Amino acid sequence: MEQTQTNNQIQSDKELESLRDLRLDLLKQRRTRILVMSVLLVALVSTSVFGTLENPLEYTLSNIGNFFSYRWLFIVWAMVTGISIQISVLALFRLEEYYKKISYVYVGISAAMLVLTAIVPALKDIYPFWQIVHTVFSGLHALFLLLAIAPFLKRTSDENPRLKQIINVWLIVIWGGGVLTMLILGKSAIFELWFFIGMILFLLYLLLVLFEEKIVKMSVTYMRDEPDLNLAIEKLFINKRN
Repeated sequence: MEQTQTNNQIQSDKELESLRDLRLDLLKQRRTRILVMSVLLVALVSTSVFGTLENPLEYTLSNIGNFFSYRWLFIVWAMVTGISIQISVLALFRLEEYYKKISYVYVGISAAMLVLTAIVPALKDIYPFWQIVHTVFSGLHALFLLLAIAPFLKRTSDENPRLKQIINVWLIVIWGGGVLTMLILGKSAIFELWFFIGMILFLLYLLLVLFEEKIVKMSVTYMRDEPDLNLAIEKLFINKRN
């Protein structure tokens, strides 16, 4: 009898420890999602504000940053946006347990290229060489970002068939819509705003969906043996002493 009670107590302690670990992990996931989405929202607002400081139909983001008195603001915007996108992409990689090292490297290079694009002066008449360098850096930013997320999105689509069509639509809207606006409106900030705002909104969508999916899976893992779902939720999130 005593041995049985001891075994029951050990089992109860293990279940209690498992419950605590699961609760902490769930709370961590929720906090991470809120933090990363907040960072992206800051990037979204800063992009919208900076891109409309002057007429976006007449000037590109580089023009706004170099032709007017917004030089340092342009650099700060590039840093905020580049780092925000980097943080969110890396958070998605870790969330989905995607550990392809080269993709992590590409994300970092992409963020660095965006910052360098802002630092290098874009004044063609005064610094023609640096204008070329500036253009190359901006192209490399988009290229390395695409190289980083394309394999990840393919794997995510393969593992989540219900997301495949949605992801494809998002990518067509971002890249196809961006090219279309450039062809229609010419060289202006509209193309750049379309790309950055579209990418940020896409990352926000992925974070919302994939984090929620992760949280649901973790919750179901715990609650699958619970006869009363409401009681399980109470034990998991309300009863802090357990």
